[in-house]
Amino acid sequence: MPSSFKNPFATLSPKAVGLIAAVVTVVIWTSFIVIARASADPARGGVLNPFDIVYARICGASLILAPWGWWLVRRDRRTQSWAGSLLGLSPLPLRQTLIAGLFGGLLYGMFAYSGFVFAPAGHASVLMPGSLPLWTALLAVVILGDSITPIRALGLVLIVVGDLLVGGTSLLHALDGGGVWRGDVLFILAAMVWSTYSVLVRRFALDAVRATIAITMLGLLTYVPVYTLLLLLQWVPGRVMTAPWRDVAFQMFFQGVGSVVISGMTFTKMIQHFGPVRSTMITALVPGLSAISAVIFLGEPLGWNVLAGLTLVTAGIVFGVRKATTVAIKPIAVHAINTGSGG
Repeated sequence: MPSSFKNPFATLSPKAVGLIAAVVTVVIWTSFIVIARASADPARGGVLNPFDIVYARICGASLILAPWGWWLVRRDRRTQSWAGSLLGLSPLPLRQTLIAGLFGGLLYGMFAYSGFVFAPAGHASVLMPGSLPLWTALLAVVILGDSITPIRALGLVLIVVGDLLVGGTSLLHALDGGGVWRGDVLFILAAMVWSTYSVLVRRFALDAVRATIAITMLGLLTYVPVYTLLLLLQWVPGRVMTAPWRDVAFQMFFQGVGSVVISGMTFTKMIQHFGPVRSTMITALVPGLSAISAVIFLGEPLGWNVLAGLTLVTAGIVFGVRKATTVAIKPIAVHAINTGSGG
């Protein structure tokens, strides 16, 4: 590297770096919901179906994470010959890679993107990022033996009521032939599997970067070849191989590089500066911002139930973490929202 090269962030203060990381994280997570809805909704003329988008997401992230994982495994094997798995691309042991990759990668992507086929972005705002603290807390009680304080319990109750206002209303219209409830169920499943992943990450004490690489490598070596074969045999109606290259490249860049790689790093940097509690409160902006963005950019209506649900969910997130101790919230906050999830 030339001696004249200077790190552009070297002159920035830690506060400035933390603020930039927070802004980038919130923008990517908010954009994830709006762009996923615009891409997966058949009524908007999208050329890729949800499984195509998952394919592009994995391929895009792999462009960066596959070489990174290979380098980490080679470095680890200097002292531990058994380190890594999946042909030396995953820096985690095979069992952890399979479990983390199933919940944090494959299931989450398929549930989330499929949900946008049926339900609007406003519903996703409430039922995915808005519900993560709820499902993570409940699963942590079952799997890790955590306890829920009365203050946090009140925050979780607010989230439940907000979810019911959104999902319950769509269920009432199911008998009328409405299909929005299908998307709501898929959003809830996406939040549940991502929360399962986050709790397992805490249980296994996994590094966030290594876990992100592992779940992407599992998708690269399982989902990508299987889906490619199904496309070649014309057994699935995917269009990722025939769609305009600009559409595929965009999804690879935003869903893969942006949502997986960049937001993962900026969220970690945000945690380092602001701490887990304040970071969780910052990310509480995502449900409201994404719903408002869907109104502005997608023309989606913001019904009273969605507005009320957003208010309750956001209040539940903020109220639930304000009194929480750093020790209790840190393992959940760092890994539960690391992204994708937002995406």
